[in-house]
Amino acid sequence: MSLTTCNVHFSQQSNKVIYLSSPLLKQLKLSGTKTVNLKLGNEVVTADIKQLNRSGNHLYLPSGIRQSIRVPKSGSVCILNAGDNEVHLGPLVGILSDNTERSESNPFGPRTGFIKQIIRTGDHKAYMFGFTPSDINWQQETINGYFLNPQGGWYRKIVPLPDVVYNRLPSRKAETSASINALRERFVRRKIPFFNWSFFNKADVYKLLDKDPEALEHLPESVSGPTPEKIKELLEKHQFLYFKPTAGSLGAGIYRLTYNPKRGYFARYRKGNENVLLRFTSFSSMMRMIQARHGSNLNHYVVQQGIRLAEIDSCPLDFRFHMHKNGKNEWVTAGIGAKKAGRGSVTTHVKNGGSLMTPEQALSKTFGTQAGSVLEKAKQVAVKLSEAIERNYPHRLGELGLDIGIDKDGEIWMFEANAKPGRSIFKHPALKSEGKASISYIFEHCMYLSRFQGQGGNG
Repeated sequence: MSLTTCNVHFSQQSNKVIYLSSPLLKQLKLSGTKTVNLKLGNEVVTADIKQLNRSGNHLYLPSGIRQSIRVPKSGSVCILNAGDNEVHLGPLVGILSDNTERSESNPFGPRTGFIKQIIRTGDHKAYMFGFTPSDINWQQETINGYFLNPQGGWYRKIVPLPDVVYNRLPSRKAETSASINALRERFVRRKIPFFNWSFFNKADVYKLLDKDPEALEHLPESVSGPTPEKIKELLEKHQFLYFKPTAGSLGAGIYRLTYNPKRGYFARYRKGNENVLLRFTSFSSMMRMIQARHGSNLNHYVVQQGIRLAEIDSCPLDFRFHMHKNGKNEWVTAGIGAKKAGRGSVTTHVKNGGSLMTPEQALSKTFGTQAGSVLEKAKQVAVKLSEAIERNYPHRLGELGLDIGIDKDGEIWMFEANAKPGRSIFKHPALKSEGKASISYIFEHCMYLSRFQGQGGNG
């Protein structure tokens, strides 16, 4: 396999001859070859090849060939001799989103800017485009994709089905529909790698890792659909629990329950813009309040051992680790945001009064000179947990957001894993370069999955 980049030119000729410059022929080990099968995405065309005496890596495509495999544009892109007389252009990388709030300049609503960044990152190495489910024509096996011009505007081009799909469908609702399930299966059936399968439910991750000893030592004890008896038992065992909806997000509907043998039971939660703290003399009176607010069926809730987290000014800290698969198919930490809870708040969510800081700032205030080694340990655990989730998850993952806590003894705990992490931590001015790195990892992993890495992946 030999991989290089080349400059693709569109020629006006009508024949089926591709011209390659001498250095490109040499790099692709095609000297002496008369015909090749040229492939883009899932389309292939057979063409004669001729040498052109020109320095640099250049490829000239006549209009017939260009149209038959639907090459979207001229310019710099990767080219790969895959063996068996097959030469691949590309890769062709599709980023899947939706279009409920689309306009001409924002075809993917609020995610347009993010999709633009990914496309720009891969611009001179791959054909990158955005698309929505309605842009696919399964009969013809084509997609009417959104490409970026050099000025940053969008234009449409019909291209073959891509080499890899990065899934950024934005909502659980969009993802659970029958049509989206069918769409995913269709890509998989065609052996097109599709990564970031879907959102997780909070309970799913605990079920996944339930039998994984490496992961379990970092997971707080957790029970889905708990009975009141089970909640009471765990509260007496740990003194402190979180009670939360399995499909919630942004900290909505979370209770922090504490038990003090001398003072009774306490429930802390958020109501509107206020943090509420209630005290109960008995467990049953506290449960009555929760059931009055949420009904007696607790199947959609999970109860979790509370951890005494490291604190700054009596406010607990937790950390968002943004994890990626890189170009070598390994898990790496792209960025870490430390979140300090607002006073009296149940969660560290910024909109509930929490504040965002770098992990170095947060840990130096809590662990002093040990901060560096605590952070290093947390990074190693985050990689280990990502590998464990991937090992036990039936679909392809390329990105994870881990909500991690570090307790007062420096032990590392994972509270939640998100398969489609938000990117709010990268808004912190000190995490700008980490935000860029995160986008580079997405692109590198697309290159890996499309096998444009000089050696074949296990796509």
